[in-house]
Formats: sequence, structure tokens, C-alpha cells
Amino acid sequence: MKIACQEAATPSAQPISFSSRTAKSQRRTRPTDLFSLDQLDVSWDQSTTTLWTYMDPKGRPSFSPELLNDIATWQAEVEEACLSGDLNIRYAVLGSRFPGVFSLGGDLELFSACIQEGDRDALVRYGRECVRILYRYTVGLDLPLVTIGLVQGDAFGGGFESLLSFNVVVAERGTSFGLPETLFGLFPGMGAHCFLSRRLGSAQAERLILSGRTYTAEEMYDLGIVHALAEPGQGRRVVEEYIIQNVRRHSGHCAIYRASRAVSPVTLGELELIVDMWADAALKLSPTDLKMMRRLVNAQDRLRNERRS
Repeated sequence: MKIACQEAATPSAQPISFSSRTAKSQRRTRPTDLFSLDQLDVSWDQSTTTLWTYMDPKGRPSFSPELLNDIATWQAEVEEACLSGDLNIRYAVLGSRFPGVFSLGGDLELFSACIQEGDRDALVRYGRECVRILYRYTVGLDLPLVTIGLVQGDAFGGGFESLLSFNVVVAERGTSFGLPETLFGLFPGMGAHCFLSRRLGSAQAERLILSGRTYTAEEMYDLGIVHALAEPGQGRRVVEEYIIQNVRRHSGHCAIYRASRAVSPVTLGELELIVDMWADAALKLSPTDLKMMRRLVNAQDRLRNERRS
């Protein structure tokens, strides 16, 4: 389902901040003690029953073990807040605070170290943590909520894969998507095959994965991966507009997404099996492949320093 979008939406009420940077005295005024997380900036908008969450990585804009831990904690706390009645979350939005980047994907420096040490167990642990998070997004955290990915910067590798687990993806024009793993002899092991094959068919999914090329937000929209396009800087407004327009259809949308999962389910066992294959393939990378991975890590470091300066 593609969503008709406009450039602006009615601004929502001022959200209540849950950012870990909030002063302790302010934290005591919150309606809940949840979401005090180091690498996630979380706020609650009661007027639209929306939980806004932005990744705010302290290092590279990729999925470090610390960021993964915060996301897993966030998922558990969303469930706690809903089941306890503290918050009636109908929409959960994930974006990024890193300028120009949604996520560059997996922790390549960690991968390189594990491969050089032959540590398959560490690779599998990392990969399984990733797919457990994606699986929880895929099933909507077993809650009646709609998940929305807000893309205001580039999404590569695991960053792209993570978006495939959301119900709705809104991307700003000018952003890019890609699965570059084949450039250093690997393949995307955290869900791309599972999600893309169901959405595009096996042949087109393999073509996209094997190409290693970068795709525009507009191309992703034409493929049905991105559901709505926004002008640069207007992504949040388009998400707000989508929520305002569809809040009365919320229950129906949740039912549709459940039905879609029933027709073509992605299982955790399937995702974990592919992680095992990915880890085995990673350990077979050549020294040349590892040099390419190292160059990408260095490029990410330069990007981090430029954008954060």
C-alpha cells in the first residue's frame, strides 16, 4: 500500500521528552520512568498516541552492541508501558539524529576483529541479537501498534535491512539505500533475503542484493519498499500527516498487517539460520576482502568526524 503524501502536516503538541540527557529533576516529572537510554532519544506525543524514537549513536552511525542493547531494552519497555497501561502507544516511529544517515548497518570493526580471530560464536551472537530485534519489529512487538521507519539520511546494509521490518517507511527525497556487503565478498545476513523475497519475489530480491548498487528513495518507492516520499526536511511532517489521516483506521491497519504476516510469515528460526550461514561465509573472507572492510570502517570514521564537528 502506497500512501499519498503532502509536504506538511499539522504540527503535533509539544512532546514529553524521555531523552537520557534530561536533568534528573525533570525526569521525576515524567509519567513513566521508562526510556532513559544512552543511545536513543525518545519522546511521547499524547495527542497522536505516538512514541518518537531517534537513534543517537555515540560512535559510528552503525549498530554497535551498545546501540543494539538499547534498542532491545526499548522494545521491552514499549511492551511494559502498553501492558501496564502507562502509555497507549498506537504508533512507534524510529528515525536517526545522525546528520544525513539513518544507519550504515553492522559494526564492521567488530566483524573484522571476529573474523581475524576466527570467533564464529561472537559473529553468531551479534547476528542473532540483530534478527531478534528485527523479528520483534516484524510482529509489531505483539502489540496493536503500527511501526514507522523515518528515513532522513542514508540507509545501508543492516540499516536498510532494519527498515524492511517496519509496517510503513517514509523517506525523504535525496536519501539512498543499498546492500554493499557483496563489495567485500559477503552477503546481507540480517533479514534482507527473507523480507525482500516476500515483497519482491526471489529473483528480484537476489538481483537487488547481488547488484551492490545504491538506490534512491524514489526507486525504493517504485519497488514498494518505501511507502511515502517527503521533501528534504519534511519527513517528520509527512509521518505526522500519515498518523493524523489514519488514526481512525488504526485497528483496521493493525489487522491488515497481522493478516499479511499470517499469509507470508517470517520466522525467527529462519532469520537465525541465515545468520549462521552469514557467519560461516564471513570466516571465509580473504585478506583482500578484510582490507576493503577496513577501508569502509575508515570512511565511516571520517564521516562521523565530519558530521559531528
